[in-house]
Amino acid sequence: MPFWNLGRFCLYSHPHVPEYPQKMKSLTTFLLLFISLIAAGCIQTIAVSTVGGIVEDGYAGFTRENDLAFAEQALPGNLKLLEVMLENEPDNEKLLRLLSEGYSSYSLGFVEDEDQDRARNFYLRGRDYGLRMLRQDKKFQQALDGSVDDFRTYLSHLDKYDVPAVFWTAFGWGSYINLSLTNPDAIAGLPRVEVMMRFVAEKDSSFYHGGAYLFLGALYGSRSKFLGGDPELAKEYFEKALRMTEGKFLMIQVYYARYVAVQTLDEELFDRLLAVVETTSLDVLPDARLPNAIAKKKGQLLAQRRNELF
Repeated sequence: MPFWNLGRFCLYSHPHVPEYPQKMKSLTTFLLLFISLIAAGCIQTIAVSTVGGIVEDGYAGFTRENDLAFAEQALPGNLKLLEVMLENEPDNEKLLRLLSEGYSSYSLGFVEDEDQDRARNFYLRGRDYGLRMLRQDKKFQQALDGSVDDFRTYLSHLDKYDVPAVFWTAFGWGSYINLSLTNPDAIAGLPRVEVMMRFVAEKDSSFYHGGAYLFLGALYGSRSKFLGGDPELAKEYFEKALRMTEGKFLMIQVYYARYVAVQTLDEELFDRLLAVVETTSLDVLPDARLPNAIAKKKGQLLAQRRNELF
């Protein structure tokens, strides 16, 4: 029976309602109050779930925005709204994923180039919301606390459904590490981040515009060979990402220039990649106007450092 009919049922299921004695009237009042509280709870849960779905569906509209200033002002308020909603449904996977993606994306797009301390904080929020998603499987934490091989084995039993949670957790975690390279405790998490991104690349390499390939390219390109880097392997990952997206997701070119062209002192590659970013229309990939606008801004900042980098 729908909850909105429960009150009617309680009032009219007895044939002599008008003749209730006072105790029965009090009982009826109590039942109505109790039902109202249950209904309110049901409505709240339904509202959170419904709005969460609307927000998730509407997020695509947000990524189509081409005005960086407008997006920068709008995103923090929306993230706080999601956190308020999460208070009522702390295990809601949609809300946790949106918060993981949202905080890391906000940090990447609007914070890390100006204030790395704040950026680290937001990346950690993104990581931790992702971990909350993954910890809903009780085996996850045990695997995470074990060896890298234990963690890899655990991930091998997951499927494509788990890709978003794994990707955004690793993205926030890895981005935090990238800004914390003088912190040994932070760097200690890098092998697990790499395992997570390899899982994404194997299960769904196309997820978020080849995001795992982009990340792995940056990972191997950002370090010298002495520290475990591999510019040639990084180049392979970036080229895979470019082919997958037909060169339309411009963050790939920016990171390719930053982590391969600079590392190998290839000025021609650097200039060519950033020229593509500068001249490509945001409408080349309408569903990614916002990340492409962010890529253009990052490309300009990188180009301004050319003399310093070469």
